[in-house]
Amino acid sequence: MLSISARQNTVTTETSRQQPTETTQALRNLPKVELHRHLEGSLRIETLLSIAMEYDITLPSVTAETLRPYVQLMPDEPRSMQQFLSKFAILRQFYRSEAIIKRVTREVIADAAEDNIRYMELRFTPKALNNIVNRDYQEVISWVCEAAKEAAEANNIKVGLIVAMNRHESLDIALNAFEAALALRGQGIVGVDLAGQEANYPVSLFRVLFERARAEGLGITIHAGEWAGPDSVRSAVEIGATRIGHGIRTIEDPDLVQMLVEKGIVLEVCPSSNVDSGAVASLKEHPLEKLYTAGVRTTINTDDPLISGITLSDEFARVLNATSLTLNDLKRMQILASRAAFLPSSERTALAAQFEAWFFPPPTRPLRPQDFAQA
Repeated sequence: MLSISARQNTVTTETSRQQPTETTQALRNLPKVELHRHLEGSLRIETLLSIAMEYDITLPSVTAETLRPYVQLMPDEPRSMQQFLSKFAILRQFYRSEAIIKRVTREVIADAAEDNIRYMELRFTPKALNNIVNRDYQEVISWVCEAAKEAAEANNIKVGLIVAMNRHESLDIALNAFEAALALRGQGIVGVDLAGQEANYPVSLFRVLFERARAEGLGITIHAGEWAGPDSVRSAVEIGATRIGHGIRTIEDPDLVQMLVEKGIVLEVCPSSNVDSGAVASLKEHPLEKLYTAGVRTTINTDDPLISGITLSDEFARVLNATSLTLNDLKRMQILASRAAFLPSSERTALAAQFEAWFFPPPTRPLRPQDFAQA
């Protein structure tokens, strides 16, 4: 049985409906931090239809429910990297104007706020947004910055922006996007990311970019250990990443696990996305709990809410169903996420203190010292 909410693009499974009512409501009400969400994978289906009508874009279907299988993984579809990435084939057609890019940015942030996310780092790929409009990267990035600022203020949410580049595209493209991001860092840009085809394009190809990012004080997160093994994670850390997108294959290398613990590296884990992309077979087999228990700083994120049909609250419910992690464990991960935010030190400390006060007010604060070591 499936219950689908078009407003939030969510799919609720029978198992998530079995959550006790008070637990479900508690997850919706829980203040949240999200560090790993892609703008391009978070659009509303209704918005796609609206844009298609306005710009005369030919779609394979013309209603929300019949378009859904083309942009969201359905329960009976195979879970593989190829199937997951195929959903972006239609989504790439929609970035046709400044107005559209600003609209989808505002809507993604509004949807996060509706899920009671209080701080979010939203990443986006300038190359993907610019393929049709073909403008200067700085102009395109500025559109996202302007819309994000407006939406954050309107929805009482704090938002940092991460500019992402793809491994399978040239260093020149990445450097152009990076320079544009650097010029706009005062408008909400907090970090840079490297995504794309992990197995065939090593992070070392982009060493010069990350050396610049470190020198400029930008946050560095790199997709690694999702579709390639633990060596990919090690290379990302060695080149300067303090956070790793996914990083789940770290569990295959005990020495790497220990290195991440000692260095305080934070994993931006996206459990449902990892299942949907075929990186793991099921949530019950996901290494999140083992990594957390080993002392690795783990956080929970949605990655691409439209593709996976989830909100962050849904993701929490799924993790509670599939693992022996508790609500307190998830709260600790949220505090860890706040400590790992790409914010100035004073703002990061204030954010973490707010989440500590919300979740574990004295004198009932069941914390471990390593939960609050500076990442």
